[in-house]
Amino acid sequence: MEEAGKQVVVAGGGAAGFFAAIAAADAGARVTLLEKAADCLAKVRLSGGGRCNVTHACFDARELATRYPRGGRALIGPFQRFQPRDTIAWFAGRSVVLKTEADGRMFPVTDSSQTIIDCLQSEAARTGVRIRTRCGVESAVKSGEAFALELSDGSDLLCDALILATGGPRATANLAGSLGHTVEPPVPSLFTFKIDTPWLREIPGLSLPDVEVSVPGTKLRERGPLLVTHWGLSGPSILRLSAWGARELQARDYHFPLHVRWLPEHNAAQIRAELEAWRRAHPTRLVLNSPIDPLPARLWEQLTRQAGIASDTQWTRLARAPRQELSDLLLRTEFSVTGKSTNKEEFVTCGGVRLREVDFRTMESRVCPGLYLAGETLDIDGITGGFNFQAAWTTGFLAGQASASSQGPGVASPGE
Repeated sequence: MEEAGKQVVVAGGGAAGFFAAIAAADAGARVTLLEKAADCLAKVRLSGGGRCNVTHACFDARELATRYPRGGRALIGPFQRFQPRDTIAWFAGRSVVLKTEADGRMFPVTDSSQTIIDCLQSEAARTGVRIRTRCGVESAVKSGEAFALELSDGSDLLCDALILATGGPRATANLAGSLGHTVEPPVPSLFTFKIDTPWLREIPGLSLPDVEVSVPGTKLRERGPLLVTHWGLSGPSILRLSAWGARELQARDYHFPLHVRWLPEHNAAQIRAELEAWRRAHPTRLVLNSPIDPLPARLWEQLTRQAGIASDTQWTRLARAPRQELSDLLLRTEFSVTGKSTNKEEFVTCGGVRLREVDFRTMESRVCPGLYLAGETLDIDGITGGFNFQAAWTTGFLAGQASASSQGPGVASPGE
C-alpha cells in the first residue's frame, strides 16, 4: 500500500492515545507516542476503583449514543463501526476477558486495571510503537504535507500525520487552537455535590439503591443509586446529573437547590397510605424504629427528626401535622448545594475541539488535513459507567486506522 510506513505521531499516552497508536501501527504506520508525564495510562489505572470500567454492555449504536451529554449524535456513526461488542472482541483476541455486572458496566475478570494496562503496553510493543515519556508536544506547525513538532525535551520531530489525544484542556487549546480549531472551554462534568446540611453530615457512608434527584427550575432529573459522603452527596445518580448539567450548574457557580425523592416508586398518595398502614398495623411501635422499606434506619431516624417527631412517639400517637411533614420529606427533601468535589476516579470534563470541525468517519480534522483527534481532546463526554472509555476506544481506533492510510473512511476490521 502506498501510504504504508507513514510516520504518525500520537500526542497523549492515555486510553485513546494508546488505542490510536496501536491501530495506526497495525495498519502499517511507523508510530511514535509522546506522553508529557512520567507514566502512561494513569486514568486507566485509577478508573473504577482500580478495576477499570472498560466499557458498557450496550450494543445498539443509537441507544449507546444517548449516554453522552455532549457528542452523542456525532458518535452514532463511529459506534456503528466500533462499539462495545468490538471492544470486547479486541481485548478477547488478546486474552483479556471482560465480565458484565448487573448494571451493565464491564470490567476485566481479574478486577484489575493492570490487566488492561499490560495488554495495551504489550500490543504497543508488538506493533512497534515507540513510546517516549516525559516528552510532550509543545507546538505543532503544518509544513507542506507534514507537521513540524517542537517537543518539551527541546528536540524537534517531523511526521506525516498527527493524532491529538492529549485530553488535558490546556494542551488541547494550545495545540488544536494553533492548528486552526475552535476549542470549547473545559467545564467539570462528573463531580459530587457539596452540601452543608448538618443532619446529612451525620450519616456518611449511607447508600440507597434507587432515588430520584432533580434540580428545580431545570430539566435535570436522574434516578439511581445515591451515596451520602462526608461532604454531601455522590453516587451514580448524582454523577449523571452533574454530567448532563455540567455547563448549567457551572453557570450557577455550583450553588443551587437539589430535590431528593427517597421513594421514587411512590407518589404522594401511596406514601400517605403506607404511613397510615403502619399506624394501623403497629400502633404501639415507635415511629423511630419503623423505617419504610428500603430506607436505611439511619436515614429514617434523621427524616423523622426533621419532621418534628419525638423519639418516643408511637404510631398511634403520631399527629396529622408531623405525619404530613414526614410524607412531604419522603416525597421531596430539599438540600442547598454549595459547591462541587471532583470524582477522583473519573477526572472527566466537557469541552474540547468543536465537533463540526471533525470528520467522524475518520476523526480527521476538517480544517487541518493530516491532523486527527481522539478521546477527551474532543468536546465529548459520557456519563459514568464505562462510556468515556468506549468513546476513547472508538475514536482512537478510527483515528489510528485512518491516519495510517489515505483511503478515507474505509478502515480495517478491529478483530485479529
